[in-house]
Amino acid sequence: MPRRPTIPRKEKYADTLVGTALTMDQFTNKLMRGGKRQLASRILQDAIGHCETQAGKSGVEVMEHALRNAMPLIEVKPKRVGGSTYQIPVEVRADRRVSLGMRWLIEAARKRNGRSMSEKLAAEFIDASNGVGAAVKRREDTHRMAEANKAFSHFRW
Repeated sequence: MPRRPTIPRKEKYADTLVGTALTMDQFTNKLMRGGKRQLASRILQDAIGHCETQAGKSGVEVMEHALRNAMPLIEVKPKRVGGSTYQIPVEVRADRRVSLGMRWLIEAARKRNGRSMSEKLAAEFIDASNGVGAAVKRREDTHRMAEANKAFSHFRW
């Protein structure tokens, strides 16, 4: 049991766009490698532009729909009971849900072969918004694993 009280999370302020600035900034931060924020921001903007031309809808709308389809609702966490370890299904917190969805989308885009990163990310956005793609498959696998281990949910802490 920790002696210190839990520290409340800080709310970030949005300073660039109106509604999706926080999501865009988080996505840029997750996409960034080696402190190259400007490059990550340009890749994201190009990917949104590619989405607009290919999908025919707003690129930000496609990105948000893809993120919604990639975010997991439930996951499994290991817990040691007695001598064995059980995979216990737990609900995912809202901030972790968004973070996992972004991470899975970026990982799936990086694993695609060929072309530039912005085109790969745009293709992953379009696939995820249509309900297919590697990030959505990973979410389904996570949900399937949680469903399979539902019998151990009474070990939840």
